[in-house]
Amino acid sequence: MNTKKSKLPRIAGLSAKAFAKGQDPAPAPEAVAPGDPDRGAVIAVYSVKGGVGKTTLAANLAWVSATTGGHSTLLWDLDAAGGSGFLFGVEPSERRLAEEVFSRDRPAASLIRPTGWERLDLLPADESIRTLDAQLLRIGKRKRLARLTQELAAGYARVVLDCPPVLNELSAQIIRAADLVIVPLPPSPLSARAFDLVVREITGTGRGHPPILPVLSMLDLRRAFHRQAREAHPDWPSVPYASAVEQCAVHHQPVGALAPASPAAQAFAALWQAIDRKLAERG
Repeated sequence: MNTKKSKLPRIAGLSAKAFAKGQDPAPAPEAVAPGDPDRGAVIAVYSVKGGVGKTTLAANLAWVSATTGGHSTLLWDLDAAGGSGFLFGVEPSERRLAEEVFSRDRPAASLIRPTGWERLDLLPADESIRTLDAQLLRIGKRKRLARLTQELAAGYARVVLDCPPVLNELSAQIIRAADLVIVPLPPSPLSARAFDLVVREITGTGRGHPPILPVLSMLDLRRAFHRQAREAHPDWPSVPYASAVEQCAVHHQPVGALAPASPAAQAFAALWQAIDRKLAERG
């Protein structure tokens, strides 16, 4: 990873101090009732590179939002691999429904499934998501995802998007829909290159682009390269590499439920608390 510090947009005031252990979370706002004009915040977990811990980050942050933060939370799986649904043991009830949602033939809310955790629902992926890019280009609706997300956010305080590792019309629409883009970044040259692509794509959308928050994922401080990445970016939050995280998919549980005292669970909780404080300041 290039250790040169990047000049990039981030959440103002979100420094390393915000992730200190033992810091009490801000009081959770009331859940947004359906029809409330003050929609919930939309958080996209996105990278153009696969295998960076994107789904793990999205699923665990959504769980913390619902259980610790007390927010009504929707986790929308936009990745055809369906990792978020698998992690919570939720599969789509039918196939090829995603394309019907984007074509407006079926309301998105009708596909939402409970996860078994209070205040946390899931909109699962299916194989038709693979064709969404072509479908969005065909219908010519550049803000279709933003409008669908806005409708869903009317009923949830937080909407977390587990995004596919693509660079196309779908990713462009995800950026338009998001209030915040979280980019998981394992310490590696390829991940750094992918992050540069994400930054260029997001900042290229214009002055109104959402803030970007890089997160060092799968961090193993026993490795010299990982230590260098941590030293180069001390203000970036991080999630450690841990066997407890790998066990999430095995047991279909988030790490906070599976191993609540683990460093990984504490890292997810601290990261969400810091994000939530900044989202609460939205004008």
